[in-house]
Amino acid sequence: TAGVGGAWCQGLDIPNELFLTLGLVSLVENLLVVAAILKNRNLHSPMYYFICCLAVSDMLVSVSNLAETLFMLLMEHGVLVIRASIVRYMDNVIDMLICSSVVSSLSFLGVIAVDRYITIFYALRYHSIMTLQRAVVTMASVWLASTISSTVFITYYRNNAILLCLIGFFLFMLVLMLVLYIHMFALARHHVRSISSQQKQPTIYRTSSLKGAVTLTILLGVFFICWGPFFFHLILIVTCPTNPFCTCFFSYFNLFLILIICNSVVDPLIY
Repeated sequence: TAGVGGAWCQGLDIPNELFLTLGLVSLVENLLVVAAILKNRNLHSPMYYFICCLAVSDMLVSVSNLAETLFMLLMEHGVLVIRASIVRYMDNVIDMLICSSVVSSLSFLGVIAVDRYITIFYALRYHSIMTLQRAVVTMASVWLASTISSTVFITYYRNNAILLCLIGFFLFMLVLMLVLYIHMFALARHHVRSISSQQKQPTIYRTSSLKGAVTLTILLGVFFICWGPFFFHLILIVTCPTNPFCTCFFSYFNLFLILIICNSVVDPLIY
């Protein structure tokens, strides 16, 4: 039993090439999203601006991952020789960039959910509710809050209260998305049921309900799978930092980072 536990606790050896490949794919994908939205005037609306900001957040995840991996590879092979103090400073900057991108990405996922909720439930008033000015204020507030929170987090990362705030933020976004998307799905089902009953075609209702369920599962499933393990890791740091099981779970941290980068790859395809 001890042998099996020891093998499990060794974690996964994830090659740097995988980090680089996923980072490059994510960077290219999200650059295409940003370019498409900026170039096409038909997409100059709050909804697409929020998607553009999500793409920029995901680009930051990719850029910070690429920068960190490249520096590590260059230093390991002796190509880049830097003093220890500069390495620590660069590490803090990259960590701050990663944290800022994580917070902003989660925030814009929530903003997009709220925007789509308003689009469906307040369709006639949408343009008066979500004006361009309010959209700009929302985007600026998210970026400012992300920058401030990342600075605080990196400065006081050893404080459990900071970790609890980050965990609470993730849980809030998870509950918010669950409630909003499930409510939208319920309304869509009711709408399709009314149409199919009037046309006396139950197959339309079944097909549309299935498509809606698949879409909802993809949206929430990808969010939970990609972000859940990382935040569960933070929960264990707060609750059981010295427990043998928790210590074993910590050894898979690189896998959790890979999942977050995968989320940056998948987001452009979903949204």
